[in-house]
Amino acid sequence: MTMSPKLPRRSVCAAALALVVVGSAWGQAWPTRPITLVVPFAAGGPTDIVARALSVPMGKALGQTVIIENKVGAGGTVAATLVSRANPDGYTFLIHHNGMATAPALYRKLAYNPLTDFEYVSQVIDVPMTLVARKDLPAKTLPELLSYLKAHGDKVNLAHAGLGAVSHLCGMVFRQAVGVDLTTVPYSGTGPAMAALLGGQVDLLCDQTTQTVPQIKAGAVRFYGVTTAQRIKALPDAPTLAEQGLKGFEVMVWHGIYAPKGTPREALDKMNSALRTALKDPTVTTRMAELGAEQVPESKLTADGLRSWLKQEIERWGPVIRSAGVYAD
Repeated sequence: MTMSPKLPRRSVCAAALALVVVGSAWGQAWPTRPITLVVPFAAGGPTDIVARALSVPMGKALGQTVIIENKVGAGGTVAATLVSRANPDGYTFLIHHNGMATAPALYRKLAYNPLTDFEYVSQVIDVPMTLVARKDLPAKTLPELLSYLKAHGDKVNLAHAGLGAVSHLCGMVFRQAVGVDLTTVPYSGTGPAMAALLGGQVDLLCDQTTQTVPQIKAGAVRFYGVTTAQRIKALPDAPTLAEQGLKGFEVMVWHGIYAPKGTPREALDKMNSALRTALKDPTVTTRMAELGAEQVPESKLTADGLRSWLKQEIERWGPVIRSAGVYAD
């Protein structure tokens, strides 16, 4: 019978020590260096605003800096692809909005599967949307806007943050609701889109309250209403689009945090805990309230909550997008 050679005592001790070190690295020491949170859209845009507001208190809770890295392109799919292929070592995460659920229907060739190629941390926060226009657009109210679009629709353009961005989806729902085929103008994010609107280069934009509330309160844009079913705390006197006649018009932005498939559970759990801590930080709660963002239920602040919601949203938006015939290669 062939006997396996005995390892020298020194080798056995070294191997045992290595196992202890690896175990303690994930059980105690993680994180030992800065963590990157990838944002799929331009700096200054709504998702970027949420990410940066959370990054500081999350970093404090983790004992390491959370670095925001903007990876712009293709409605968020560039960033999602990058994170899906990143080293699953617990140092790369993705914060993304509804675009994570709409990409499967929008893109014929998607480099990742949102339901199988990621680990889930948690849903983050919900953000209502608003319909705004350049300040000097003649129509001052929603009824006036609808009449204006009927008469000048072929000359009116609608900005958005790229194919699959929520601003694009909201605009698509608006076009279907009013029955006017407006010209759409894509940008690399709603930050640049808002800049174009303020500069009078585009006419309309459907964007998140995290970016529009300050402009609305400053009187820098025309404001026609919010896209939620109910009025919002940040703009309590503002009517919804639905109550002004666009029945059933409801678009809410939601955000989630993801990690590459295979990221250790310890890292995911600690990120979830840090997120929960950040969402209770007075600076964050005050800032999000000012911008109209709303806390999500406790049931959604889990990996399973995000996974379940993502699946529901994929099933919701798929038929809408396919019926509109909107695709990207």
